This record gives sequence, structure tokens and C-alpha cells, in this order.
Amino acid sequence: MHPFPTRAEDIGRDWLQIQLGAAGVLDGAQILSTEITPIGTGQVGDTVRIALTYDGPARHAPASIAAKLPSRDATSRATAAHFRLYLREVNFYARVAPLIPMRVPKVYTALIDEAGCDFILLFEDLGPARAGNQLNSCTLAEAEEAIRQAALLHASTEGLPVLDEDWLLPDPAARDWIIQAYPGAQAIFRERYAGQIEPEYLDICEQLSEHCSAWFHFIPSTRCLTHGDYRLDNMLFCIRAGAEPIAVVDWQTCVSGAGTTDLGYFLGTGIGTELRRGHESALIDLYCAEMTRLGAPRDRNTIWDEYRIGALSGLSTAVFSAAFVERTERGDANFLSMARGACSLALDHDSIGALLRRA
Repeated sequence: MHPFPTRAEDIGRDWLQIQLGAAGVLDGAQILSTEITPIGTGQVGDTVRIALTYDGPARHAPASIAAKLPSRDATSRATAAHFRLYLREVNFYARVAPLIPMRVPKVYTALIDEAGCDFILLFEDLGPARAGNQLNSCTLAEAEEAIRQAALLHASTEGLPVLDEDWLLPDPAARDWIIQAYPGAQAIFRERYAGQIEPEYLDICEQLSEHCSAWFHFIPSTRCLTHGDYRLDNMLFCIRAGAEPIAVVDWQTCVSGAGTTDLGYFLGTGIGTELRRGHESALIDLYCAEMTRLGAPRDRNTIWDEYRIGALSGLSTAVFSAAFVERTERGDANFLSMARGACSLALDHDSIGALLRRA
């Protein structure tokens, strides 16, 4: 039996009292009742909001918190365990989040079992906030805020000793498995989206499948902590009814790598082709300026070249996820949107050619 709950309905009042009391956020208040409602659309983990009432005045205790638990879908849960996704997220909140200035939820509890299959996170509820929507793009101002947050993450984690810890390092065995499985994932993607994705974009997908070994062995010129799934669905805007502009959530895919991967991922899959084409150069300039301001300057030409290649991360994620996570109607639309945006960037800037020249 697990020493902690792994389903929302199993989160009991007494257990919460112990956890939040240990986190020092109850200020002596006693939890009287809880009300749990689902939030978000995650396919690898389930997230809920827990409204709290107390036995008396509790001015400093949270009115609600958020909790994240394993997916109920067996395929998604097995995929997460295989790639250490739950371990990465728990370790990020417990060990890295306190070290960086990027705005992420404050964590109260971060627990995971030895197998990496079951976990629970309790963290601050950032509502009221507006969740980013991958299918609806965003405003230029929101894209700029996301770029600033990316620079905060990348500049503040460059050279941190934690980057050399096993849980943040790419797993060679998992990488080799992905390379072997990728053509099969591409076949599933091709069949699922036949007639929905533009032929020239599907050709980019086929090219990446052909050269997936070069992509998964690509070594960038810089190294920091990367989010790994840096897109609108993993961002909250207008935090606490506008008191803060943005926060970034969902850290299951964080890994040591190149900040340009997050950059290419976000501009390729995150904001829509129209906004990206209209403001791409200015957003890259903003990233370079922020990195310089934060003490981690980058050469603009190097950033540009690796940004082009980094866009392939969003494409490979869309293709692979379509085959190996729980299938939903919104997930299908999401992966198609991600692939379209990434393919558009790859076609505009010859991302495959840039990759092969670096291979």
C-alpha cells in the first residue's frame, strides 16, 4: 500500500492536514472539509483543485490548492514511468524550483515511489488565471512574457551542478528505444492525420522520421535546464486576476539541454504560424537581449541556427505522443496543431537541412 494517495478521491482531510501543516501554510488552522474538482487537460497526469474550508478564521491559510497525480490511463502511465516523467516533475518542484526566479507554482508536497510510477504533488493554486490554449494562439504580449520566462529559466540554470544528476540527463537507452520506435509512431501519425495535414508538412514529418537518429543525437552548443514541452497549454496567464502576468507549469519533460530547443518548440508549436511569422525575428532578439541582461549572453547567429533545429523538438513530440499517450479528441487536435506549426517553421527555415549539416 502506498504511503500517499494516488487518486484524487483518496486524498483525505487528515492526510492533507499533515502535509500542509508540515509545509507551514495552515497557520494553525484545522481543515474542516474539502471539495475536489478536475482542472486542466493533461494526458500524462491528472490535476485537480482542492477547495478547503476550516474550523474557524484562517486568514493566512490557502482557500484552495492544486494536486497532480498519475494518469488513470494505463498506457500514459506506463509511458511516463518508462521515460521518468513523474520523477522529473517531482524532482523539479522539490529540488530545482526553489533555485530559479522563473514563476512556477510553490510546492507544498512532492512524493514519488521508488518505481517512478506513482506520485503526488501539492502546490499553490494560481487561480483565478487564464490557461493558455494551444489551439487558439495568444497575443504578442503573452508571447513576449513567455520568452522572458524562458530566458529566466535558461540563464539561471546554466552551469548548475544539478544538470549532471542522473534524473536530468538524457537516457541513452530510452533514446535508442525512441529511435527504433519512431518510424512506427510516424506511421500511426500518418494514418491518423491523413487528409488533415498539408502534404508538404507531412513530407517534413517523413523526413524527420528518416533522419530521427540524427535528431535524437543532436548536441547543441549550450547547456541549461529546459522545460521540454514549452507551449501555451503549459502556461497560465493573468495570475491571481492579473496580479502577475504568467506562470509555467507541467515539468514532466524537463531535461538538461539547449535553451534554443524550448525557443524553437514554443515559436514553432506554441503561438501559431501567423503570429510567429509576423514577429519571429523580434522575439528572437528579445530572447537574446534577456539572456544578455541576465548574464548569459548568446551569439545571435548561433541562437538562430540552433533555434531552427530546436523546432524539430515540437514536431517529434507531436508525432511520438500521438502514438504513445492516451488518445482524446482534444489531444488529436493538439498534436495536429503542434505538428502544423513545427512543420511550418521547419519548412520556412530548412530545419532538416540545418540538422543534417550539424550531424
